[in-house]
Amino acid sequence: MESLLAQLQDGPPNEGVGGPAVPVLLPVALDQTYDYLLPAEGEAHPGAFALVPFGAQTRIGLVWDRPSGEAGKARADKKLKRITQILADVPPLPNLSLRFAEWVARYTLTPLGMVARMMMGPGSLFEASRPRFGVRLAAAAPARLTPARKRVLEVAADGQVRAKPALAAEANCSTAVIDGLIAAGTLVEVVIPERRMPVPNPDYGPVEFAGAQAEAVHAVRAAASAEAFSVTLLDGVTGSGKTEVYFEAVARTLNKGAQALIMLPEIALTSQFMDRFARRFGCMPVEWHSALSANERARAWRATATGEARVVVGARSALFLPYRELGLIVVDEEHDQGFKQEDRVHYQARDMAIVRASLGKFAIILASATPSIESHVNARTGRYRYVELPGRFSGAKLPDIVTIDMRKEPPAKDTWLAASLVNAVTDTLQAGQQTLLFLNRRGYAPLTLCRSCGHRLECPQCTAWLVEHRYRHRLNCHHCGFALPIPQKCPKCGAADCLVACGPGVERIAEEVALRFPGAQVALLSSDLIPSLLEMRQVIGSIETGTIDIVIGTQMVAKGHHFPRLATVGVVDADLGLGTADPRAAERTFQLLHQVTGRAGRVLAVGRGLVQTYLPEHPVMQAIISGDRNQFLESEIRQRQMALLPPYGRLAALIVSARDKELAALFARELAHAAPSASRIEVLGPAEAPLAVIRGRHRWRLLVKAPRELDVQGYLRLWLGNLKKLPSDVRLTVDIDPYSFL
Repeated sequence: MESLLAQLQDGPPNEGVGGPAVPVLLPVALDQTYDYLLPAEGEAHPGAFALVPFGAQTRIGLVWDRPSGEAGKARADKKLKRITQILADVPPLPNLSLRFAEWVARYTLTPLGMVARMMMGPGSLFEASRPRFGVRLAAAAPARLTPARKRVLEVAADGQVRAKPALAAEANCSTAVIDGLIAAGTLVEVVIPERRMPVPNPDYGPVEFAGAQAEAVHAVRAAASAEAFSVTLLDGVTGSGKTEVYFEAVARTLNKGAQALIMLPEIALTSQFMDRFARRFGCMPVEWHSALSANERARAWRATATGEARVVVGARSALFLPYRELGLIVVDEEHDQGFKQEDRVHYQARDMAIVRASLGKFAIILASATPSIESHVNARTGRYRYVELPGRFSGAKLPDIVTIDMRKEPPAKDTWLAASLVNAVTDTLQAGQQTLLFLNRRGYAPLTLCRSCGHRLECPQCTAWLVEHRYRHRLNCHHCGFALPIPQKCPKCGAADCLVACGPGVERIAEEVALRFPGAQVALLSSDLIPSLLEMRQVIGSIETGTIDIVIGTQMVAKGHHFPRLATVGVVDADLGLGTADPRAAERTFQLLHQVTGRAGRVLAVGRGLVQTYLPEHPVMQAIISGDRNQFLESEIRQRQMALLPPYGRLAALIVSARDKELAALFARELAHAAPSASRIEVLGPAEAPLAVIRGRHRWRLLVKAPRELDVQGYLRLWLGNLKKLPSDVRLTVDIDPYSFL
């Protein structure tokens, strides 16, 4: 992060647009602007959206304020095309958004046009808005009054304007009844007024704080009040009240007239968070995530640009919205891997949020019960302010954690829950409390094989096994989406009734739970089983109210949920993330286990966690049992320091892929051979990727390793700038600060 922040001073100041031609950036994979003549009528200010001719098409581009790439060369005016139209109805991007886009592009080695594309919002933003029509009561009831008509008039008696489907649904009738009342003159069609965004009230629901919470509130309020850049690490155990603490920083930001952004790794699942926000500020925040419709996203984008949206709660892409007066960013669960984007523009949203705060000269708060090693080191060295919440807000104790040594206590044949865990679930049910069983593996079984010939069912497009999803009666690849019905015969030897599922997924655990606890109410939380955001929030709501006895879930259950009646957490396979080549494997496993066991005993019950493992002596398991996080962190930090791994060193991954295996291997070797010599920079590889084939493309990886203070981007620009044109089927992906090593 130190080297990242040092680069914030790069780049010339904003000089503005001048002359008869202006640079325009197109949202395509190009790192340059194109000069266009000003439109015949109107002005072209930086950040404005414009329709421009581009080849044989007309595209939407962004007026930039300085040339980029090859566009800086002088050209005769007669060779320039003219801007077709300035889209004056769409708010322009503010100047800071332009600078942020340039910074992200420069840091990630991504074409500037691809970064700008993330800032442009959905296509519906640029379409002419159509008025929405509804109906309201206009006259007395007609002479002929059926029961359905009577129900409609009772609902419409409040005088509100409703869409016809909404009115019909409330009155439990068809829209034909509504049409009949319109024809009779009783109802009249009117334009539905545009809804205003809610305005949070910072004084609506104040909370009384004491002790460590009061000290933390004072620190974050001070950071939010200062007109200066700062990074605060809010480190609090699960249930310590981190959300309520940083809400006070949000309130202070609103009081000074600025906007706030709260970033969450799983925004689509956080109905609880929205309710807590409403209790504190009197209304819901503006949401931004992929589950919203295009029109909803367009409305949120526009409200952010105009300043109408005062608080935005969103996933990582919310960072690229056009904030008019952003004054605070909060990154909750800052350690979460979900903040890393792995396609198109490869960026770490937590780190880019720090950059955005630095450019805007305001505060950013990073909150987590298990902060990343990088954030810990930055706090220790004084780059970040450090605020700690050592105890739970409710006063409840942290859960007692024990391991179940699966070598000494193996489950019975064809079962996956050890006797100790089964007994704990039984005791919890008898006490009228809830249990969570956690397994970070979707589906029914990770492998299907033939007991006759030993054939393993693999994806034809990836080097990955097909995962059985028994509820859907299909085999799926979780990397490319390939799927097929579960076959009746072995596709290799043709033997019937010989395919057997190997290993457990959450569906298989649910099957065992149904057999062992037939009277229990069970909820299965997995992203591939609950199709919509509304249904997911309904399931989570039923868990909150206590109507569910046993929750079975993947990692989504570890992300900040607050279940008051949850007493027992059982981790089915704690070793799942260990034993890989990922340098963060131990850290991630510790974070995940700590987060999921921390769901237990937050309010009503004394919590306990039972962790099934074949490696109880592993440092991660010892840290989870003892609760001695600091000893684990010290060990991890020493290992990173000795190996010059982040945050003590820098990494960059280069992934070569092609449909032809030999072509991919040959180009990867040529790429390694072309690497400039540098005494302090190592180029490791090429090596075939652990996932050697994805979507039919063969993959080879190279890893660049350097000390923290070196300019890795400069080295890569020199290296890649000397390459010849790539073969037509070869793709080269650059990932600065990689989080995936597959």
